[in-house]
Amino acid sequence: MATIYTHQSENSHKTWLLMTMFFVVVIGIAWMFSYILQNPAILYGGIIFSVAMNIYSYWYSDKLVIKMSGAVPATREEYFDLWNIVENLSITAGLPMPKVYVINDDSPNAFATGRDTKHAAVAATTGLLKMLNKTELEGVMAHELSHVGNRDTLLSTVVVVLVGFIAIVSDMFIRSTMWGRGGGDNRDGRLALILMIIGVILALLAPVIAKLIHLAISRKREFLADASGALLTRYPDGLASALEKISAYPHGLQRQSTAMAHLYISNPLKNGDKTSFWKKLFMTHPPTEERVAALRGMDGKN
Repeated sequence: MATIYTHQSENSHKTWLLMTMFFVVVIGIAWMFSYILQNPAILYGGIIFSVAMNIYSYWYSDKLVIKMSGAVPATREEYFDLWNIVENLSITAGLPMPKVYVINDDSPNAFATGRDTKHAAVAATTGLLKMLNKTELEGVMAHELSHVGNRDTLLSTVVVVLVGFIAIVSDMFIRSTMWGRGGGDNRDGRLALILMIIGVILALLAPVIAKLIHLAISRKREFLADASGALLTRYPDGLASALEKISAYPHGLQRQSTAMAHLYISNPLKNGDKTSFWKKLFMTHPPTEERVAALRGMDGKN
């Protein structure tokens, strides 16, 4: 029977698998270029780069996420309610208190990041703080702390770096074909052709690869964090009401990134479209109505 501990273990395995796949792919590309150019230094450079990227994604990806989101540290004096809620919930959950950040954005949303419980952070938008009452805000923060406790944050944060790298590499290969123009021997011409082919393939596959990585995280983590957060506050309707208010807000975040979308409690890339079957299949979050129904089912409500 699956438990929170099996979920934590699965997240750890997925993280190492993802980082290993990244390592292998980068080295494979470097080997190909070193073979074409007869230059072993390219292979050595690829090995060093892949190792460095894995180390960075593990140790520093949370700092990158905070910077990408535009979050700033929240002080207890300025954001007293938010600070106290996070502190009290951390004590209740038996977790070290994470760093607390605020994002200056009217769109209500929140996320958690960090490689482990000792290096975690939670962030909330100013729109969230204005829109929700205390009970609802507790529900959202309990959800985010559950991500920390469930060890979702390491996998989710590492994905931000690696998904972003896929987009950068696809663009780099295409641009490199332009740099290689202007003459040269047959080997240079062959290299330019190979770079162009790889660039086109990656450009076509990059969105698919990124989406598959997102789906590898599994939307089940949101249902589990909802349930864990509701148990933490012992009031599922607080989070359910918060989710309804968040989803009803028509606009997404000002700073939008597909690579970061899965981190937030609700999809930050809103466009007002209705959820079709195919769109639902590739969503990073379960539909809000399903999450609310599950939470109110816990509370014995229809």
